[in-house]
Amino acid sequence: MTDLSSLSVPDPSVDIQAFATQFFGESEKNQLPLISKLETFGESGWEILKEFLQSQKEAASPNLAVGKAYQTLYAIDNEAIQTFLTTHFPKGVVPLASARNIDYTPLQQALVQRKFELADNLTREKLCELAGDGAIQRKWIYFTEVTGFPSEDLNTVNALWWVHSEGRFGFSVQRKLWLGMGRDFVKLWPKIGWKDGNSWTKYPRGFIWDLNAPVGHLPLLNQLRGVRVADSIFSHPVWSERGW
Repeated sequence: MTDLSSLSVPDPSVDIQAFATQFFGESEKNQLPLISKLETFGESGWEILKEFLQSQKEAASPNLAVGKAYQTLYAIDNEAIQTFLTTHFPKGVVPLASARNIDYTPLQQALVQRKFELADNLTREKLCELAGDGAIQRKWIYFTEVTGFPSEDLNTVNALWWVHSEGRFGFSVQRKLWLGMGRDFVKLWPKIGWKDGNSWTKYPRGFIWDLNAPVGHLPLLNQLRGVRVADSIFSHPVWSERGW
């Protein structure tokens, strides 16, 4: 069997259908790097990515390969591709569920385009919307407001970050690191790039707004106000309810 990861494409000697068969049979982890290779095949590769998205449409929840395939097609300046996405995935690949009728479309679009700084700002806005009018006016949330966040909404925000960052970002990612460090925030902050020694990372220029950032780097929480908001988010029942 050909090692797909070693192929340099486009390559006229490559059987695109054989490539597709192997791609569909690979694990999610192995599919991720192959998606970029499929893109370079041009229309034949794009068709495979479209077929892949269609095959995953009824899945209970999107995986990382689905997110990357969608993002790859979304970035292609081709009318047929954009029509396909608009027709079959008008709201993206992550269900934008909300118990409070909050519109997560702007956040979804920012993350699909990997505009992570914009997405971070939008996340803060959406958390304030969840918290209510007081938080909207002050532009930050109290830890006591987090307990009232519907699991449905927190799951949506987290899933958008996780799916569209190849699993590198999201509250669930930060939480797993935190749990692995014995719930020690002092150890977590430097691990995710929010602190260097005794110095907090300066906002916004000190942060890394792309996938080269440390795992768990985004989205941001205002750690300068203490750990209570982070602790409340990481302790929310959504993580056990949704199996994160």
